[in-house]
Amino acid sequence: MLGVFTAGLLLGGALSATVLWLASGLVTPVPEGWRAPAAIGVALLGVARDAGLIALRLPQNARQVPQDVLQRDLVRGALQFGFELGTGVRTYVSASLPYAAAVAVLLANDAGAALLTGVGFALGRAATPALRFASGTGEEWDDRLLDRLTLLSVGGGTALACALTLLALRG
Repeated sequence: MLGVFTAGLLLGGALSATVLWLASGLVTPVPEGWRAPAAIGVALLGVARDAGLIALRLPQNARQVPQDVLQRDLVRGALQFGFELGTGVRTYVSASLPYAAAVAVLLANDAGAALLTGVGFALGRAATPALRFASGTGEEWDDRLLDRLTLLSVGGGTALACALTLLALRG
């Protein structure tokens, strides 16, 4: 079932990536020399938010996918649940990293970067249930995750800011 769920995540991530790439045409008037610094700035703003240095509400549709989706038809439900989580639209997103990555995709106007970001988002989402299951101790794993959530959020945002900086310096 995890495979079906992951397939849904990948489809949802690919759809979101495609939408972001198509929308990136709207930012072509932004001078190219401003795009990378803007993306890096947004990533650093996200790091500051996740570290608790600033208060910033993120836009989100704070609704979870209903549980009855899985109860009607397990396979179709797992696919739908994964798809909806993979889009990032119908779920809670507590970290700033997906938003910073979305801004970077919009500003990059690059189909390949968009697709890789969408797949990365989906695989990141898939890692949580896979690792939780592999641990064999779900509730203990949840507790350990909660203890490390800030570090993971800040670390992920910092990694994105560093990657964007390196790409800007190379280009």
